[in-house]
Formats: sequence, C-alpha cells, structure tokens
Amino acid sequence: MKRIPWLLFLPLALLLSACRKEESYHAGGTNAPTAEAGSEAEEVPTTYEVKGVVRKINADRNQLVVKHEEIPGFMAAMTMPFDVRPTNEMSKVKPGDRIAFRMLVTTNDGWIDSIRVLGKETNVVADPSPVRFVSAAKALVAGDLLLDYTLTNELGKTIRLSDFRGKTLALTFIFTRCPYPDFCPRITDHFSRALKKLNATPGASTNFHLLSVSFDPEHDSPELLLAYAERYAYDPRKWSLATGAWDQLEPLTAHFGLIFGRDVPPEKMEHNLRTVVIRPDGKVHAILNSNEWEVDELVQAIEAAGKAG
Repeated sequence: MKRIPWLLFLPLALLLSACRKEESYHAGGTNAPTAEAGSEAEEVPTTYEVKGVVRKINADRNQLVVKHEEIPGFMAAMTMPFDVRPTNEMSKVKPGDRIAFRMLVTTNDGWIDSIRVLGKETNVVADPSPVRFVSAAKALVAGDLLLDYTLTNELGKTIRLSDFRGKTLALTFIFTRCPYPDFCPRITDHFSRALKKLNATPGASTNFHLLSVSFDPEHDSPELLLAYAERYAYDPRKWSLATGAWDQLEPLTAHFGLIFGRDVPPEKMEHNLRTVVIRPDGKVHAILNSNEWEVDELVQAIEAAGKAG
C-alpha cells in the first residue's frame, strides 16, 4: 500500500479478490501469482491488463498518475494514481508516455507492474478536474474547536456532532461507491479493525464513537449507508455512518482540506482522504492525512484524545 496525499487526482475504483494460481494472465481479469503469494492463506491478486497515458510522476511516493482506458468488468476510464511495484519500473516512463501495464488488486490493496512504453502522447495537458473545494470555512488544526453540524445517519435519524460531546469522536469521509482498495474501502476497514481492537483490549477506552461521513448525499441514502456498514460488521452503538445537506457537508469537509467532486458520476470522482480525532471537549486532537495511517495510530490517537479532553 502506498499513500495519496496529493490533491488533484484522486479517484477510485473497486475491490476484487481471487483464490487460485495461474501461470498466465490476460485482459479481463485473471489470478496471477506474485512473489509474495507463498502460502495458502495469502490472497492471490486479481489482475487486469490496462493501457493509458502518464499524466504525472509522484517519485517520492512511487506512484504514477495515469489517465487510463476503461477496464472492462472493473472500472470506467478515469485519471488516478497507481502505486508501482517494483519501484525501479518508475524509471521507464515520463509524463506523456502511452503505456500498458498490469494492475493487481486484492481486498485491501492495489498496485501496478509490468509497465511497457507504447509511444508518446502529444497532448499532455491535464484534464480539467471536477473537484470542488470550499475555502470559506476556516481550516482547523489541533486545538481548534469543531463547530456543530447536522447530519442524517444510517438509521435515518438526525444527528449532530454535538451529540458526541463528552466522548472521543473519530471522524472520516467516504462515499460508498468508492471501490478501489487503497481509498474508502481501506479507511472503512481500518475503522472496523480499530473498533474491534478497542473492544478487545482490556483497559482500553470505551468512551468513544466512530463516524464515517459520506460526501455523496445524492446517492448514499440511509438504507445504502446501513448496507455498507453491515459489510464491515459495524456496531451502531460505537460507529455511525451519515451524510447531510450540502450546507452542512461543505463547511465540515472544508475545515480539514477535503477535496472531492460534486454532482459527478463515481467514475469521475476525485478526492483525497482525511481522518480526524476530536477530543471529548469538541476540540481537534489529531488529523490523519491520506491513507498513510495504520490502525494502531488511530487507536492510540483515540486513547490520547480521551485523556486530553
């Protein structure tokens, strides 16, 4: 897994897995062995042959931002960042190169390899991004008080952030149609694992709540949020999923620098990631950027926030 802190091209697409070895692969999705697939318990990636144009190279994160063609049975054409493994394949390409590559996905990870340069694209002007960023709301940092906002949860009930005062609140932003393993599914899985760890650890804090807020309110109804939550074995006593009207979502997301598309289809959704831990007194304790954090970091932040506020 690698990370996606950058702000201009952040979309998504799926989560697929497989369970058998094959010595070959081809377009349309097959199961290919990798160097790590050494035990029966290890998940074998599902692979796809993909073509696209390199738009940007994030050398510090071993990522290529690629405008790729439609991947039948997986996702529509879009522009998105891909982790590259092994990293020496980064040296093969430059912005504007037309490339073919193999994409591999598991339940919680995704990356590309076997990069081949096919030619050069003459028009390398970046595609206009359908992101919407609201800068009017104050950017919050650790120690700032988070204002109150009204949302509707997965049970169809109206909730306010102030309902969680007196508890540590871990807040993240997702949308349920985001399927690529490194994005919303990874963050949601991290929440699920953090909840299990806190519940199973003797002496761990019990005075906390998790809240996943969707920035896709036109699609993510309470019924869909509930179905999504149940896929991750959520506990409504400790974890809520919610969305709300734009006059609530826009300033709430802007406080933490979230960038995302509005009124765009899921295949064109580009977004970054933010997870925030709020102290019981309503003040920001920590902001976890992108998908760089691990479950233990969130658990530790929740424990520390409870003691601080």
